Amino acid sequence: MKKLIKVLVIDDSALVRQTLTEIVNSDPELEVIGVAADPYFAAQKIKTLIPDVITLDVEMPRMDGLTFLKRLMAQYPIPVVIISSLTQSGSQLALRALDYGAVEIVAKSEIRNTKAHLEESKIRITDAIKAAHQVPVKRKRISKSVTQSQNKPPEKSTIYKTTDKIIAIGASTGGTEAIRYILKNIRPNLPGILITQHMPAGFTKSFADHLNSECEVTVKEASDGERIMRGHAYIAPGGKHMELYRSGAKYFIKVRDGELVNRHKPSVDVLFNSVAHQAGQNALGIIMTGMGRDGAAGLFAMKMEGARTVAQDEASSVVFGMPKEAIKAGAAQQVLHLHDIPKKLTDFS
Repeated sequence: MKKLIKVLVIDDSALVRQTLTEIVNSDPELEVIGVAADPYFAAQKIKTLIPDVITLDVEMPRMDGLTFLKRLMAQYPIPVVIISSLTQSGSQLALRALDYGAVEIVAKSEIRNTKAHLEESKIRITDAIKAAHQVPVKRKRISKSVTQSQNKPPEKSTIYKTTDKIIAIGASTGGTEAIRYILKNIRPNLPGILITQHMPAGFTKSFADHLNSECEVTVKEASDGERIMRGHAYIAPGGKHMELYRSGAKYFIKVRDGELVNRHKPSVDVLFNSVAHQAGQNALGIIMTGMGRDGAAGLFAMKMEGARTVAQDEASSVVFGMPKEAIKAGAAQQVLHLHDIPKKLTDFS
């Protein structure tokens, strides 16, 4: 009999604790072994229950979730799924939590609205916990520079030259740090980059703004009908699919609602399939760290249309799920370490 993944739920709301417990226990691979109303109670339960994964709210009384997370990662490194509200402050705190060692983010509204969005909510929450369980977590020392992320974005020159090339990137668990590494290590004049990172609605704008403050390339959350420019990277909005379309010599972005594809919205396959059909041999596709198989079929479609295709290697992937599936399907022409991917983008330009 397969061993269940043991989950500890930490949230100051009794309703959220109850609802989250019901959702987690509905999955045959998961089991809630305890709940805690704040980090002080949680600290005691961690020592006695030894959970495999923790779900953690970042806005709580007595001790905030970020402070608890830093202490946890320094003493008892356990995979953490952050539960956060969709407020601007909640989104920023959740992204800081990723810097501190958290693995995944789930929007708190997905828990509160379980009656209306039950199936999507269950998929998102249970998949996040299962993905977190696959992540090897190590003790993490937090540098002072990490906490000071409120810097004003640097001035950037706008490049209005269009491009006949497109770079498409797809990622999930571990992808936020991998994408940050790539964007911080490329020149600001490369072809337009379309990025689908599995992330809930309400968090992708904060994620894009945070990257924009750190990178030379201009990073923004994608908008429907937006023209794609060189020197720009576009993040798919959480909860929406992003596609590429072409009008004449110019590329544009389509943002749309729709069903989950491969259990995700945004879906990497949706992006990659559109790039295959609209850009063909003028495209470069990169599939990166993440659980599941989203993006494998789309990357294969890109390859069949003449695009160059790359998968991140196992050694540098936090979770070697999506790249592994793409490699197994014969979709990746190259398998590269994360540190070699920025050069691949530069060579493609």
